[in-house]
Amino acid sequence: MDKTIYTKSHRHLVGRLIKARKQVRLRQDEVAKKLGRTQSYISKIESGQRRIDIVQLKEFAAIYKKKFSFFIK
Repeated sequence: MDKTIYTKSHRHLVGRLIKARKQVRLRQDEVAKKLGRTQSYISKIESGQRRIDIVQLKEFAAIYKKKFSFFIK
């Protein structure tokens, strides 16, 4: 079994995160500030190098003003 970070579902999630961020016209550093994280943290998530849990996804959904279902298949 593949690690979840390399699955098709993970790539889909990453793509939706990027799309949502761009739709609200936020830069990575702006999102990072809202989350109390670094820009590097956001970059690693968006490049697929870092996993994201459900709690973090809820935080992203709130910042991007998207329903949770927007991010999952």
